Amino acid sequence: MDRHHVIAAICTLLLTPIGIRPGLMCEPLHASETARYWPQWRGPLATGVAPQAHPPLEWQEAVDGNDQNIRWKTKLPGKGHSTPVVWEDRVFLTTAVPLGEPLEPKYSQAPGAHDNVPVTHQHRFAVLGVSRVNGRILWQKTVREKVPHEGGHYTASHASASPVTDGEYLFAFFGSNGLYCLNLDGEVVWRQDFGEMQTRHGHGEGGSPVLYGETVIVNWDHEGRSFVAALDKHTGQERWRTPRDEVTSWATPIVVEQDGTVQVVISGTQRVRAYDLETGKVIWSCGGLSRNIVASPVADRGMLFVASSYDTRNLLAIRLDGARGDITESDHVAWSTRRLTPYVPSLLLYSHTLYFLRHYQGILTRLDAQSGQPITGPLRLNGIRDVYASPVAADNRIYITDLDGTTVVVAHDPLPRILAVNRLRESVSASAAIVDSELYLRGSHSLYCLMDDGAGP
Repeated sequence: MDRHHVIAAICTLLLTPIGIRPGLMCEPLHASETARYWPQWRGPLATGVAPQAHPPLEWQEAVDGNDQNIRWKTKLPGKGHSTPVVWEDRVFLTTAVPLGEPLEPKYSQAPGAHDNVPVTHQHRFAVLGVSRVNGRILWQKTVREKVPHEGGHYTASHASASPVTDGEYLFAFFGSNGLYCLNLDGEVVWRQDFGEMQTRHGHGEGGSPVLYGETVIVNWDHEGRSFVAALDKHTGQERWRTPRDEVTSWATPIVVEQDGTVQVVISGTQRVRAYDLETGKVIWSCGGLSRNIVASPVADRGMLFVASSYDTRNLLAIRLDGARGDITESDHVAWSTRRLTPYVPSLLLYSHTLYFLRHYQGILTRLDAQSGQPITGPLRLNGIRDVYASPVAADNRIYITDLDGTTVVVAHDPLPRILAVNRLRESVSASAAIVDSELYLRGSHSLYCLMDDGAGP
């Protein structure tokens, strides 16, 4: 019996299976399996939390090669900011690999384009399956070869949407370059194209697909005709498509169950809206956010939390029970705050506590999720800056990683304190994934598996 099966057996004996909760995007084959793995963007509960994991506290990548708690490191082809997803003994990622000789640079013609890089190569858009045991790339499937129609912000990539899996299929989304359903051995089952997305300022694409039961949801907010679409997971056929009065966003939707209805919730510039999963009709909407929506919402215990911080700082706590129509000025907005709200990193909801970073800086705020009251004052995280990865949590700890590859670990205690400052030698934009005793970080060139040296068999 290998180490993963041993851990699974122990979890079965010691842990009560976790059922489906509001905010969980995947209906599991078995609830405890889904809670154990990291099947989607923001983890099994879509909150940033790994409820059954015990990841390492400390690791270091040393200049002299005397590394600490790095189980393996695998060089990846191409570039991508998508978060790894993990199921059973495999890690899945997307990437975009430049091909051939350089082309004449093609710069974005989008209004207001700035800080962008040009298109200089044809790209191979690919999906990877990697062994959790040793980091070996088991398969690499090219799903498309194309010259991208636009480049993106210098911090962006052509593979920023995270895949999602239910243990049967793997869904990889490359925005303007298609949505692909694969089996877990890398064979393409179906594909769908939605056209070309025209992002604001030509800054690139990033929202991830969502899987719930038999349905895949794609949000297509851009400077053209925006919409949200629901597709059959087995065939890729559209079940419905609903137009959205929205401009570009990069936030991933979440799915919640409320009042007997499954709702698809999407943050947007004009409004945050909830759609009926069966019909695509709007159930409720609420205004008050900013342009350039990046942070994904979170939900738990009948409450939804959405945030923005581009030109308008606002965090809204929405009471879902009975929400219908326009709830902007209603009692369904339980509380709100305009202080220290996040822009790029998404919210983290852990043990009824809401964690978030100021804009994308190293200032951490935590509030009681039900009341909105501060638990302690803001905590300045010395040693990190420019955080694009979203915070994650497990084993009573909060993990926050910045662009320099530095991860600060904070105690989830009444009085928060920094437990460790860990460094890798690569830049990190992708959010972490946590499974069992392992923490996975995708750097600018490599995928890292971090695990305590003493945690193995």
